[in-house]
Amino acid sequence: MTAPNELRLLPWSGPEGKPCYLSTDERGGYMSRLADNVEAVQLGMAAELLEDASETLSDRDVALDEMQRLAKELSGALRDVLRVATSRGHLLAVGGPRP
Repeated sequence: MTAPNELRLLPWSGPEGKPCYLSTDERGGYMSRLADNVEAVQLGMAAELLEDASETLSDRDVALDEMQRLAKELSGALRDVLRVATSRGHLLAVGGPRP
């Protein structure tokens, strides 16, 4: 739950890549649950990508275009995970640990 007048950083960007925020005290509200679900999907996809990256990097014959694709996907996943970590870190600092 966010404290009154606190904004939650959402796990997606708005126009022009700018951050989106949610202003609510309602932890179980539709937008809060949607944000929680999107965060869970992003973290799961990042974990799967990390496994794929380990396999790709162990292949000595991997093509340059495959490495470029991997770098692009890892960059996107890292951006998503960093946004989730920033949001959750802020929520912990404001409201204490979640159950």
